[in-house]
Amino acid sequence: MENEKIIIDSSFSAMINAPIEKINIPDWCFTLSDQEYQSCSPAHVAAGFTTSPEGKRMSINVEVLGGSPMVQHYVEQLAEPTYLILESISDVFTPTGRVNIYVHWELSVKKIDDNTCEFTNRVISRPTEGLIKALEKQGIPFELFKTQRQPVSIYHNQTETPLFAKSIERHALEKN
Repeated sequence: MENEKIIIDSSFSAMINAPIEKINIPDWCFTLSDQEYQSCSPAHVAAGFTTSPEGKRMSINVEVLGGSPMVQHYVEQLAEPTYLILESISDVFTPTGRVNIYVHWELSVKKIDDNTCEFTNRVISRPTEGLIKALEKQGIPFELFKTQRQPVSIYHNQTETPLFAKSIERHALEKN
């Protein structure tokens, strides 16, 4: 990790009305249509999937948070039907230029009963050295940047989580 400072560590959960055996989060993530991704948040602009230079699956997401467009290059780190970890060095386009933020995204599901699961959407973001230098160059203390960024990012995660859960539920029920 380039920098252990944390900008955001946000986690929210929502219910999925489908048996855990029918859920496959990596399959959902890496086949998610652009339209379906957009339906999960007004901040979502576009989504697609490809492979990383190392041959790992990659989800490309574009969203606008707090007025700043972001391009996220989520590379698969761990993929199990009920647990997916993705990591991205995300491009953030600010009024003063392009910077990068490291984003760790975890999606998991745990069984509640035979027909219900709890979905958890966790996002942890950290600054890259380039972001720290850009903030210093502008005279913006990291803690101020963090304080301003948190409400937007936390609200985004909170509002997209139940919509992601419904999308995963639809995917699980359509597949079987």
